[in-house]
Amino acid sequence: MLVLRCIVGKVHGGGLLKTCVQPQRPLRRVLSGAPGPALRTRVAGSLLVGGGLLAAWWWVDSEKRQQQRRRRVEQLKQVSLGQGAFSLLDHGGRRRTKADFLGRWVLLYFGFTHCPDICPEELDKLCGAVAALDQDATMPPVQPLFVTVDPERDDPPALARYVRDFHPRLIGLTGTPEEVKRAGRDYRVYASAGPKDEDGDYIVDHTILIYLVSPDGLFLDYYNRMKDQEQIVDSVRNHIKNYEPLDTMSGH
Repeated sequence: MLVLRCIVGKVHGGGLLKTCVQPQRPLRRVLSGAPGPALRTRVAGSLLVGGGLLAAWWWVDSEKRQQQRRRRVEQLKQVSLGQGAFSLLDHGGRRRTKADFLGRWVLLYFGFTHCPDICPEELDKLCGAVAALDQDATMPPVQPLFVTVDPERDDPPALARYVRDFHPRLIGLTGTPEEVKRAGRDYRVYASAGPKDEDGDYIVDHTILIYLVSPDGLFLDYYNRMKDQEQIVDSVRNHIKNYEPLDTMSGH
């Protein structure tokens, strides 16, 4: 309870002056007092609402990214690039099919062993990217593949001599002209042998691309000659980090 405090005093002329004031509540007591139940309830309610909004935003964002990935997968399926099941011989003479590489990330290049400069440069870049990714403990191993577009000269022994100069995991693949043509057609690879010179040598004009294939066997990306090793590494790492298996996405 507050009590009025009155002050009585004389003024000039002999009169009396009476003034009453109401003392203020001590400021320290007001500031140091604990918050009441109503305030605590409002704060708790605000925290719950804020947390609920944050959780809702995270869920919506997650669903949006999942939908974007599913649309991307459907687009890649419609492209029908690399959808075939190739069957070729590796540089050790063993029959290999696309199914042998399911469950692994693959960097794939089409070329030929007699190529004077472009193929060695692109394989150096491809295998350099694989080696760089090998240094990252968070990344799974990437399988490098080299498919010849010149099966007449590139038999398994020729491929074995060629691939050993690049990366220990690099696998060379060859086959009959029809098998090689079918594998190239799956990736829309153009290849055409030029005229032979007096020594019987010739150059094969062909598509110059490095393909990235997911563990599902699905084509995901490609890299032309303008992409350097660092750009390929960054791209592959990003694809791996954002990868979700097809069966996982289909279950959403």
